Amino acid sequence: MSVLDGPRTERRHVIHGGSEYWAAYENGELRLNDGRLIPEREVTYLPPCQPTKIICIHLNYLSRLYEFTGANKPPATPTYFQKPVTAINAHNGELVRPTGYQYLNYEGEVAAVIGEVTRNITPDRVWEHLAGFAPANDVGLQDMRDTDAGSMLRVKGGDGFCPVGPGIVSGIDIRKQTLRTYRNGDLVQEGAIAEMLFGIDYIIADIARHITLLPGDVVMTGTPANSRPMAVGDLIEVEVSGLGRLSNRVVAAPAPRAGVGHQPTDTDAVRRVALGNDERLPAKLKK
Repeated sequence: MSVLDGPRTERRHVIHGGSEYWAAYENGELRLNDGRLIPEREVTYLPPCQPTKIICIHLNYLSRLYEFTGANKPPATPTYFQKPVTAINAHNGELVRPTGYQYLNYEGEVAAVIGEVTRNITPDRVWEHLAGFAPANDVGLQDMRDTDAGSMLRVKGGDGFCPVGPGIVSGIDIRKQTLRTYRNGDLVQEGAIAEMLFGIDYIIADIARHITLLPGDVVMTGTPANSRPMAVGDLIEVEVSGLGRLSNRVVAAPAPRAGVGHQPTDTDAVRRVALGNDERLPAKLKK
């Protein structure tokens, strides 16, 4: 059965009373898998999947491509990078910005979650291999943009830098939905899924030519323009119509203890990515 076909279903992974449960979302309440119906406020969220790998596409919206490179012609084929699995995070989880860093950017995205072993398939079969979709945030510490030779290991790979949730949704035609990101209630990103340069079916079939995708694996499908830095205390929400809204708050942490290795930089290259078309960093982000 295709993940695009109804009826809509949603599975969330939560802690209630100190125990883990899978639950279905029902009009503001959660139906635990033991049958109990409880208020959502009584649970703590866990990531709705346990990936063995998190694979991300580099640029997949024309608006972001133009903002990032100045190009208005899509590339012939996409390129990808990986986040460590320790980047996985949940709805209402914290986004940690270490002291001494200033460019911790949000990137609202759709996460496609693999539902069965996927290898060497054609694009038309992709929808049968997915568990569903979820709002996600491809968080990036852009202060580290000048290192790691383009792999973005430390830019995009930090602990908690991949919130996904609240749950995994199937029975929705993701191709007809719209992605929006909000910062403290203000709309800061918007893009129709139909605007993707490479569709989700293309992306997964492309990756699966060479890499076996396993149940729970996450494929991040790109962000539209206007990724910008977050300030400590910000509430960042990624909403995808038909899927729900993912919420995370930015918190501060002490600077890393070790003084070795590449240190945060504030170069033209860093600012071009972190700030996009903005001329300068708002003073409140320097707190």
